[in-house]
Amino acid sequence: MALHRRNKVSASFNMSSMTDIVFLLLIFFMITSTLISPNALKLLLPRSNNQTSAKPLTTVSITKDFKYYIENEQVNVLDLEKELQRRLGNDTNIYIALHAERTVPIEKVVKVMNIAKNNRYKLILATSPER
Repeated sequence: MALHRRNKVSASFNMSSMTDIVFLLLIFFMITSTLISPNALKLLLPRSNNQTSAKPLTTVSITKDFKYYIENEQVNVLDLEKELQRRLGNDTNIYIALHAERTVPIEKVVKVMNIAKNNRYKLILATSPER
């Protein structure tokens, strides 16, 4: 009595499902990478090796032509304190990152430091790593 198998197992591998997964992962990483933009302003920061573990709630940036930004929104220097108070409130445990171009005079940086001190905000001076 001869028994024959009706279905034969194919030893070939179909790559179409693998390419679908690769393309889905590619699309996922492309979309998530566009959502990440830590600071859209291009600033040449001072250099330092020190780092802090505190996470700032917002950023204040000063460009080389003395324009002030909160996050990516330009703010008049006279309205800077009011705008920070409006956004952050009176909480004393708030960290602000200060991104100042390396050519900005220290008096412009001290002005932002005084605003942070008067409102009891904690200020982190952002730097780029030394090489």
